[in-house]
Amino acid sequence: MLVFCPLNSNAQKTNAEIVLTNRALNEKVTQFYVANVIDDRPDRSAVAWLLPITGNSQIQKYKVDFRDGAAAVIKQFADYAIPANKTLRPVVIRVKKLRLNETVMADGRVERRLEIQLWFELKKDEGNVHLIDYPAATTYYRNAAQQYDTGQLISRSLEAGLEFFNKWINREADTNIKLAKGVKLIFSDYSEQSEGDTIYYSAKRPLTWDDFKDKPRSEKYIAEVLPSLGYTEQVEVIKSIVVVRINMRVFLPKSAAWVKPEGRTSYALNHEQRHFDIVKVVAQHFKQALMDMKLPVGNYDGYINVQYLDSYREMNQLQDQYDAETTHGANQYYQQEWNRKIDGWLRSD
Repeated sequence: MLVFCPLNSNAQKTNAEIVLTNRALNEKVTQFYVANVIDDRPDRSAVAWLLPITGNSQIQKYKVDFRDGAAAVIKQFADYAIPANKTLRPVVIRVKKLRLNETVMADGRVERRLEIQLWFELKKDEGNVHLIDYPAATTYYRNAAQQYDTGQLISRSLEAGLEFFNKWINREADTNIKLAKGVKLIFSDYSEQSEGDTIYYSAKRPLTWDDFKDKPRSEKYIAEVLPSLGYTEQVEVIKSIVVVRINMRVFLPKSAAWVKPEGRTSYALNHEQRHFDIVKVVAQHFKQALMDMKLPVGNYDGYINVQYLDSYREMNQLQDQYDAETTHGANQYYQQEWNRKIDGWLRSD
């Protein structure tokens, strides 16, 4: 942007400190407050490098800066522009660049170039989350004998940065996952309309011997099934809440199930069905464990993944325990005990 600046009666005096002009933002702020300002400039020696009003290119520039440092002064400016409402999102502003430099041009005019870069972060206990940058560069021109209020110029640029962020967060607040305030889990069970090789668990769809499609693979046992569990996940942000839809899959492949001809009894089929039931029970435990957690917005998926691994280990442990205590179904007393135990677990869903 090119601007010709007239003489200002409140012009910045040589060697004076920069004083910002406080003013509230035009648009109401409803989504955030400024929790902190951090000066992250690589060069913090001064904010402004100015020429005396003579404009003589041979005259050395002088430095002008804030009295109390950029971070403190800009924080005070932001607090006036945006009254702190600590029920809103805490935002940290990192000042990556803020520099005003004057240069004499060939025609005798003075070019004033202001560069600013603000980095907006959402403050969180587990570590701040970067949201968006505001980079801007503005070029002004003045006559060599004129001077302009440096504080007013910088104030306008800072105000523009805050207004830019306010518009951005108003637009993004409901749907941007970085700005979400909580996590909601919604569970469902997967079912297949047209059944193929995979059987998905349903109380209305018990196993039959016709499901055992593989050839016998052991001389020691009369039948075997290999049920397991998994899930799919869909995520969307609705009104600042991360809604995670988890579709549970308790399944058993027919191509991995086998039975010997002499093993086709109702008692043996019940034993194999209970292996499938145990996986369903573990899926219920997986769901309940997650529902009992307060999942962090920034790492909800990590918690889900860890719980899945824990549940997978629980599934294997229960299957081993079930086979060990029932002697793979040969011990009828313990088979009946496990039947009652598993039925109880299933009813508690």
